[in-house]
Parts: sequence; C-alpha cells; structure tokens
Amino acid sequence: MTAFFESLFEFFFKYRPVVFERGHFAFGAGRSSFLLLLIGAAVAVPALLTYTRVRASSTRVDRAILGAMRMAAVAVILFCLFRPMLVLSEAVPQRNVLGILLDDSRSMRIADVDGRSRADFVRRNFAGPDSALYAALSERFILRFFRFSAAADRVTDPAALAYVGGQSHLGAALDYARQDLSSVPLAGLVLVTDGADNATTALAEPLLSLKARSVPVFTVGVGREAFEKDIEISRVEAPRSVLKGSSVAVDVTVAQKGLGGATVPLIVEDGGRIISTQQVELPAGGETAPVRVHVPATESGARTFRFRIPVQPGEAVSQNNEQDVLVTVADRKEKILYIEGEPRPEFKFLRKAVADDPNLRVVALQRTADKKYLRLGVDDSLELVSGFPTTREELFAYRAIILGSVEASLFTGDQLRMLADFVGERGGGLLLLGGRRSFGEGGYAGTPLAEVIPLELDDVRADSTTPYFAELSVELTPAGMTHAATHLAGTDRESAARWRALSAVSAVNRVRRVKPGATALLTGAGKGTAQRQPVLAYQRYGRGLAIAFAIQDSWRWQMDAAVAVEDMTHETIWRQLLRWVVSDVPGRVAATTSADRVGPNEPVTIRATISDDTYLKVNNAQVIAHVAGPSGKVSDVPMEWTVNEDGEYRGSFTPDSAGVFEVTVDATAGGKTLPSDVVYVRAAERTNEFFGAEMRSSLLKRIAGETGGRFYTAGTVGSLPKDIVYTESGATVREQKDLWDMPVIFLVLVGLMAGEWAYRRARGLA
Repeated sequence: MTAFFESLFEFFFKYRPVVFERGHFAFGAGRSSFLLLLIGAAVAVPALLTYTRVRASSTRVDRAILGAMRMAAVAVILFCLFRPMLVLSEAVPQRNVLGILLDDSRSMRIADVDGRSRADFVRRNFAGPDSALYAALSERFILRFFRFSAAADRVTDPAALAYVGGQSHLGAALDYARQDLSSVPLAGLVLVTDGADNATTALAEPLLSLKARSVPVFTVGVGREAFEKDIEISRVEAPRSVLKGSSVAVDVTVAQKGLGGATVPLIVEDGGRIISTQQVELPAGGETAPVRVHVPATESGARTFRFRIPVQPGEAVSQNNEQDVLVTVADRKEKILYIEGEPRPEFKFLRKAVADDPNLRVVALQRTADKKYLRLGVDDSLELVSGFPTTREELFAYRAIILGSVEASLFTGDQLRMLADFVGERGGGLLLLGGRRSFGEGGYAGTPLAEVIPLELDDVRADSTTPYFAELSVELTPAGMTHAATHLAGTDRESAARWRALSAVSAVNRVRRVKPGATALLTGAGKGTAQRQPVLAYQRYGRGLAIAFAIQDSWRWQMDAAVAVEDMTHETIWRQLLRWVVSDVPGRVAATTSADRVGPNEPVTIRATISDDTYLKVNNAQVIAHVAGPSGKVSDVPMEWTVNEDGEYRGSFTPDSAGVFEVTVDATAGGKTLPSDVVYVRAAERTNEFFGAEMRSSLLKRIAGETGGRFYTAGTVGSLPKDIVYTESGATVREQKDLWDMPVIFLVLVGLMAGEWAYRRARGLA
C-alpha cells in the first residue's frame, strides 16, 4: 500500500492499516450498557415499525427504502454504543531489542534508487543518528545491527559495510540473528536487502523457527523491481571435460529486457583471445534467447572460456553481460574396441577416417572365418588373441565398444551381459552400426543388450524371405541441429544444409522408432521407406552412453563421385562420433568437485569413486588428493570412505587465493596403484549477485507474511518505526484503541440521514 493510500485510510478510519492488522476486535461496553441498549431497542423498534406503516402518499417500495435507511442509522448508533475497539500489544519503549540485518553483498552497489546506489539508501537511512529513520527506531528500541552476505555477523558501525559479498543467504542470516538475540527481549527483525537469495538451502526452515517464536520480520526491499533495459547471460552449460581437438557445444541463455528485436554479438574468449563470435537476435517481448555455441578446444589443460555481450546503451547492470565456464581439455589417446562380423567397406573407411586423430585409437577385431579374426591396432601379440574378451577385466579396459555387422549369437550369454554392464556399470560408450547382422536382423531382441540399444527392436530373423533394403537421404532432427556430434558447418542452418546435400546411403535394418527417453539426431527417408526412420539415435543407460547408427555404408559420403577429393566431411563425422562415444567415460578413479568455480576462501568438497579392474566399488582403498594452487604450492588432502556409498571417498580444501587449482586424486587398492584422475577448480570473485539483480518483492513479501511482519519499499519505509511498535514479541503492554469515533462512522450517519431526506424530497414525501 502506497503512502498516499495509507494516509487516506488513516483519515477515514482514524488509525493506520497496521493497527487493524495487528489488533483484535472487541467491544468495551459493560453489562449495564447492554441492559440500557436492550431497553432502548425495545422502545425504538416498535416506533420504527409504526413509522414504516404510515401510508400517506408513499408506496410500499418507498416505505421499505426509508425504513432500511432508518434501521441502518439506528444500527450504526447501536454499534457505537457498544464501544467497539481494537486490542493490541505495543512494545515498551527502550525495553526491547530490534535486530537490523543489512545486505552486504555486491548487488547493493547497483545504482537504481533515484540514480544512487542501493548501498547509499542503506547509509542514509540506517547508518547513523543523522537519519530520521534511525533516530525514530532508536527512540523506541535498542538497536543491534548485523551484516550478511554468504555469512552473517554482528557489526557496531553500519556505515563501515564494504558491500563486497559474493552471495546472499537470507535464511542463514535470519537464523543467525535470531539465535544471537535469543537471550534478550526481541521485538522483531528488520531485513534490508534487494531480495537476492542464492543459497542452496531452503528458506522454509528458518521462517518456521521465527514464526514458532513469534518473531516478526519486517522486510525493506531496496532497488527497482524491473529494469527498463538490461542484457544478462543467465546460463552457460558446457561439458566439464572434452578431448583436445573437439568442438565443445555450449548452451548459452541470453535474457533481456527492453532490447527485443536488437541483434548483439556473443563473443567467446579463451584466455583473453577471441576464438568465436556469433550474432544473436534478441526476441521481442522480453523473452530469453537460447543459443548453441560451438567452441574449438585446441589447447589442452584447464581452459576458461568467457562468453560476453558488449554493454548496450541504457543498460542498468553491466556486470551480468558475461560469464565464464571452466572446461578440462584432455590430451590423451582413447582406446576403442571395434568388432566386425564380416569384411565390408565400412570397416576400412571407418578406421581410415580416424587414423590420423591423435586422441583416438581404434583396436579392430574382424571375423574372417568361423572363430578366426584379424586383429589390427593391438598393443601386443596377446591382446584379443582369443577373440572377443571373455572377462570383465579385459573388456572394461576399453573406453568404448563398436559393434559392426555381427550377430548376437557370436557372443555367449555372459559376454552379452558384460556388454550391458560395460555401459551401465562401467560407464563406457557403445556404438552399434547398421548391417545384415545388426539390431533385430542380428537377433538382439530379447537379449541383455536389447535394453541398452536406443531403438525398439523386433525379432525379424524369421522373415528372411523378404530382406529389408532402403535408400535414405538423411536429415537432422531439431535435437540434431544443435548437437556437437552432428555439427558440420559454422551455423546450425549451414550444418543442416550440409547434411541434406550428402549422398544417399542404405539401410538393411527394420528400425521404425526410438525408445521412450531416447533421442534421434538423424532420420532418413527415400526409396523403400514408407516413413522417416531413425538413422542416428542415442540414450543414456546407467553410467554410460549407447548410440545406434543404423546405416551400413557411410563410406558413400567419402567415395561418391560427387564428393571432392579434399572434402573432409566423412572424416569429420566419424571423428566427432567417436569422440562423443568416449566422452565422460569414467576411469577406475573418478574424481569430481562440488563446484568448478568458487569464491576465494570458500570450501570445496572433493569426491572420488574408486573401482577395481572389474569396476566393482572398493571400500578399503587409500585415497589422497594433491591440490596444486596457482602459486605452485601443493597440499595433500586425505580422503575418507563416506560409509553411506560404496566406493565413494570424500575430502575438502579451501582455496587461499584466486586462480585455477589442479586436484590430482591418487588411490591404492589391494597393493596396486590405480590410474590417477585430475579435476580443476577455479577460484574467483563471484558475480552471482549481478544476475537476476532486480529487487525480488515476492520473496520479501513471503518472508514478512509468513512471520507476521510487513513489507516496505524505499517510498514506504518511513512508516516502519510507527508500525513496528505493534508487536507481540518481547516486552509489551496491552493497549485499547476506540473505534466508535472513527470519521467514517460519522460520515456514514450523515450519509444515511442525508440520503433519507433526499429520497423523501425526490418522492414528494417531505
């Protein structure tokens, strides 16, 4: 309610709205007054009834209207004679403490309060005796000040706040102040903030504690509820690790207000060097713009990619125009096992496409006759000497498996279950290629692997008299338009056009649809098909990834007569596909951190999952994390088994400076040293406070409403000292406020009498 309407309310009803909100309605008349009123009513009512029966020249309607007006006037008089009143509690002056919590975060520096910063508003109103608001509060209460951002503490001089906090945790601040003042008479808490709450814990529990103890929270919202013009990169999502040379697909969400229809550049930097620029057209109506950006990962190590949009004229906040994301670019060779059931061109051209990739190594096993195989790319003479692996240790040593045109009966039941566990438990990648012995035609329906495959399979082996064959022209689906594995050109539209221009390929597998939860990236249609069918589809299965590439001759994209010799499309497709299938495959030591970016001196939790060579969890390992800071200093962090989760170990460290910290996790189990895992954490000043920086009145109203307080803005905060005295918390006295003499009652009586006279005169009854 604005100050004008509050003044208007007080003029008519004698008291401000807060008095009616806090007070309990009662009548002050004694028993003798009730008796006199009954006697008066006994005399007045018959006289009134006689009045209504007077006919003269009046009609029945006239008598009813006049009688109703007279009875309403009598009812108002009777109401006043009963002495209506409000009974409420009022704080005893200088006997109660008032806790004032001041937001000390960086968003309070934003200058959107009459051209001055939010911090200036706090200084003018709460930071000293020169403030009329401060003087009015200190006249009635003993003031205790607190500052808060990520944590809260007591302050003696509110003018000394620096406004450098990187986060705002409202619930923790309220709970800290309540506990700190639990031993004194507490009239309530005043929360002065813009309402930004970026804590990970729920706010409900601190509010319930305050409500249970009858401690009201009076919230003062600082800042504008809506900016006229602003651009914000509100979200950046990227994989935490990729192989060197990959194209990193990053999802960026651009929010804006007042700039709909404009086109702005989205600039990507790596270590201050611009590596990509993309034009973004901002939608009308203040809607957000989702953008998929493909960033080349050409340098290994921990790379900090910065996404920024230049500040536009008239923007309210400039600090939210950029965001950073940390990506680990790994320079290692990923080992992939490719088993093919028959000699065919696809085998040759697939291997050739990735032969020069320094980060991919395909170990091939091609069946040449019954129980005879050609081995290519093996480490030594013993690798795969008996054909496809028969133990988990041997199979799980690979990062991914490619199944070519090979029937399910080639594998034993244990091997099929191992393949399913390779994806679900080990977290490996599985790529299934189309062919005469693949999918349903290969008898995989009903096997342990059928659940892993992202396509619906039917057992079509009995229908061998009419083999399936279709020529397909492939096309990207909406999901494929933005996926990194299917990105062939600079923009999504150019990539889609490139796919449509590729030569037709053939399919010999009846695949009609993807499973619920799976995603198709490529579909195809053409001669021999009644409808579009999946060509490239995937699904997450357990810890791993399963991909189906349901064509048999992608080599046509290399060898078709229309393809130029220098065209690298076929190589690009296979390199991106195989890099995708080995992405995010965990090792026997799989380390993660609670966040990839934290503020300096903010604790970081390190978690590591330890497995043996069969990828069963190990609970008796010796695990230690070596943390190397930007200065070169290395500290060791012992990690303990969490007990709650098999194979999970946990430790923590606190960055003591800004920069990138390298965390290397070493483990020893059963007397064997396991391969290490490395993760990175970047410590830098947080910018969370500048995102979603408009004043959040809805949250502040909720806090006030659930605790029995009130919400104020910069325009209404002047009434806070008068309102806050009406509290049921702390040392209070009961006060009665009469309502019978409210101006509105006099106006109602005058209105009823004047209305009766005007009606009689209009009807000629005067």
